[in-house]
Amino acid sequence: MIIALVVMVFLVVFSVVTLFRQYNEIAKFTVEKPAPMAVSPLENRETELNSLAERIESFRQNLTETPSASLALTPEEMNLTIAAYEPLKDLQGTFRILSIEGDTLRIGISFQLNGKPRRSHEGEKGWITSDPRYLNGTLIARPGLLKHEVVLKIENIEVPGEVVPREFIEQMSPYRITERYLNDTVIGPAMAKLTHVSIADGKVVFSRVPGETPTDVITNDQVDSASRRLFTLLGIGACAFLLFAGIVVFFGLRAKAADS
Repeated sequence: MIIALVVMVFLVVFSVVTLFRQYNEIAKFTVEKPAPMAVSPLENRETELNSLAERIESFRQNLTETPSASLALTPEEMNLTIAAYEPLKDLQGTFRILSIEGDTLRIGISFQLNGKPRRSHEGEKGWITSDPRYLNGTLIARPGLLKHEVVLKIENIEVPGEVVPREFIEQMSPYRITERYLNDTVIGPAMAKLTHVSIADGKVVFSRVPGETPTDVITNDQVDSASRRLFTLLGIGACAFLLFAGIVVFFGLRAKAADS
């Protein structure tokens, strides 16, 4: 029992130390203040906005009424969509398409992350809180489908003067940027009808092809890969602990039998 208690305390302490080490690593490529992304201006762009709105609405209707549908958007058209449409306001200032290079997107980001845990100060809720950290940089990503949502498979994250660890990138990818819209009455049903999302001719193409079965470019296994690794490590640790405890009990019983 003493050995089991010591091992349990060790695992708890090891987990806490590992957690704080992760926060320390994240602090190396994040900062205390955001660097907001520019939002495309809407003034004096009525012609562009009307044309874009007509194309998007036509695409939405075609998804419902016709066997095939396709919508191709340039980086600036996507940025204009983010600036103009109310459901996408959460992306304003934090997410901007910078360019398309080959089959990847370059996306400027300013994402808020949780900082290292600390005791709450007077007036703050709870007894444990954290100060926010901001990931200001550029995502290199490919668009794809995951079930009924558009996601981004992150190839790399560029932060000026710093290197983002591959483990962090893999944990963040795929970035489920549209998960928040699954229950939206307009965007959710539209995404559910897509069969393909790709890049072609410098544009992001959203399409539904007759007879094509949606193929997840990014699988559920990739989404859960970080969780699986964690549970695998915990499982190995638990098995090792149980094996060790079993050996201790076995030799303890043998010693007791020998004494008898």
